[in-house]
Amino acid sequence: MTPLILVTNDDGVHSPGIIALFKAMKEIGDAYIVAPDRERSAVGHALTLHRPLKVEELRENVFSVNGTPTDCVALAIHKILPKRPDLVASGINRGANLGDDITYSGTVSAAIEGTILSVPSFAISLVGDKPFHYETAASFAVEIGRYILDKSLPYDTLLNVNVPNAQKRDMINGIKITRQGKRVYDSAIQEIYSPWGDKHYWIGGGKPYWEHGEDMDIQAVLDNYVSVTPIHLDLTNYEALEYLKKIWKQS
Repeated sequence: MTPLILVTNDDGVHSPGIIALFKAMKEIGDAYIVAPDRERSAVGHALTLHRPLKVEELRENVFSVNGTPTDCVALAIHKILPKRPDLVASGINRGANLGDDITYSGTVSAAIEGTILSVPSFAISLVGDKPFHYETAASFAVEIGRYILDKSLPYDTLLNVNVPNAQKRDMINGIKITRQGKRVYDSAIQEIYSPWGDKHYWIGGGKPYWEHGEDMDIQAVLDNYVSVTPIHLDLTNYEALEYLKKIWKQS
């Protein structure tokens, strides 16, 4: 039976990244796009609760939603798709989702929502500057999608994939299984002034700093590898849990 694949993103339904991913997923299943009607980058796992959502069918198997990536996945699985999907593929994001970026990323959050709804999911992003070579990332999306459909994923786990922006696949050294790194941005909040002299703030930019480690997602991409990081939805720090239990018993 042909698997059904939901394709979504946070760059919007018309972005070249989602079109490349849609074409790639059609190689391995019956693909549908359900994606935001415009760019919704850095919205995290936001869900729209205070207004109704409109779904528009743009063409066969392609739907836009005037909401967030999380809205799109929830609506697709519960209302739009003809049956429950076998896979959620989110991307191809224009830019990296490495380290702490995943807490802000709408692309990753769409895969998180798929995982919450018990559908195996992955997010894929392209790391680098223009021009973006989406076809390279799409070839890895096919490989990863096939693997997930064949092997599935551990419970409550999604894959966060970051691909170096290489013109051809054979220019990349390979795939590394990695852990989430730590990346922060210096001077990421800019002061700007209106024509009337009012001060405003613009969040974005800044210079990134990261921890170095052989098995980190950021280091893998810097070394020209595709980074594949398993992300677990259980955020419990189990070492801290045991430590705090002991401390509370002593107090």
